[in-house]
Amino acid sequence: MPTNEMSAAPTALDSEQELLHLRARAEAVLAEAARLGASAAEVSLSLGQGLSVTVRLGEVETLEFHRDQGLSVSVYNGHRRGSASSSDLSDDSLRETVAAAWAIAQYTGEDACNGPAEAALLVTEVPDLDLYHPWSLTAEDAIALARECEQAGRDDARIINSEGATVSSGSHVRVFGTSQGFVEGYASSHHSLSCVLVAEQEDGMQRDYWYDSQSCPQRLAPAAQIGAKAAARTLARLGAGRPATGEYGILLAPDVARGFIGHFVAAISGGALYRKSSFLLDRLNSQVFPEWLSLREFPHLAGGLASAPFDSDGLPTREQDFVRDGVLVSYALGLYAARRLGAMPTGNGGGVRNLRITHGDADGAALARELGDGILVTEVMGQGVNLVTGDYSRGAAGFRIEGGEIAGPLEEFTIAGNLNQLFAGLVAAGSDVDARGAIHCGTLWLDRVKVAGA
Repeated sequence: MPTNEMSAAPTALDSEQELLHLRARAEAVLAEAARLGASAAEVSLSLGQGLSVTVRLGEVETLEFHRDQGLSVSVYNGHRRGSASSSDLSDDSLRETVAAAWAIAQYTGEDACNGPAEAALLVTEVPDLDLYHPWSLTAEDAIALARECEQAGRDDARIINSEGATVSSGSHVRVFGTSQGFVEGYASSHHSLSCVLVAEQEDGMQRDYWYDSQSCPQRLAPAAQIGAKAAARTLARLGAGRPATGEYGILLAPDVARGFIGHFVAAISGGALYRKSSFLLDRLNSQVFPEWLSLREFPHLAGGLASAPFDSDGLPTREQDFVRDGVLVSYALGLYAARRLGAMPTGNGGGVRNLRITHGDADGAALARELGDGILVTEVMGQGVNLVTGDYSRGAAGFRIEGGEIAGPLEEFTIAGNLNQLFAGLVAAGSDVDARGAIHCGTLWLDRVKVAGA
């Protein structure tokens, strides 16, 4: 990757100095809330800085440098809560923001579940999770990388257009504090490379993409590799047809499988549960997946994109199971939801972090050979997921699987079922794990799924 050590690195922050600054601002906010008479308060502050470049057809389309900061404060008048936010961290703005939140707290309704975490629940030690890796990336470096990425994807004459290659790099500092004396923070970084291409042949046009995302820039896939994979995915979709309506064994590609497991995460999350809008309500300690499957969270994974030492409530994150041997053993609860449900919080304020599914040694290609005939789904679209009932219906695109091999491309079909049955009917999970998000998952094999096509 090109670098220019003599140029400034606009994506890097002096993380130690910024953490000290944000901690001081957090303490000032909490002190102001106490001065006004608040019974309790909590504050979240953030600072981010980064660079983003998009090159389209070899020309620079956008070049953006950003430096953003923000403050969000909640103050409590007993069990009444008022919240306010600002992007100005000056002394005057802090006082005005706290005053606004305090004014709101005089009028909101009583809620016995309101309030910051008890001191005994707050994290006492913040481990170093190796999350901060600033990139010495100048605008010239980023432009060169984006051009390299896009050019690698445009070598085939059938690639007739591009929606651009984008290089993005950012550094972030976050601090959270409560009136119990807790004020902690940490720094992190996020870097990505992506490419979106358009291909055409006599029977139509197709579009596809590829990307990589890491906390450490040295772990990013080479720019040319990302462009080439975007091209291969786009070209493979040319000449797509529609499958016959029926029931098929289905393989979900890893990036699609990640979203599929995401529906389960949404259904076990506190907000859906206390609102009684989850099909997994009252299913704790029951069988929801096959016995071979477990789901375990690893929030302290070194360098993980979703890793965090504490959650959005200041509670320690921890390694834990949500599903063990197919049995739902825990919900994912933040502080407020746990209070509403009369349960203990699980350190999942803000979501799950590095959730991993058990899998065997077979990757997606091996699972296709074992399946024999069916459909590989590489894209889903639409909003057809009802978390109240579990009903599932999504538009899809992908490929036929014939004799265990990937055959012609498919588009404009729908896969449908109920998540209760689809989860229970999982046959296997692949070893080709996609770890680019909060859920780490390989190819998933669904037993028999209804397909509406031609």
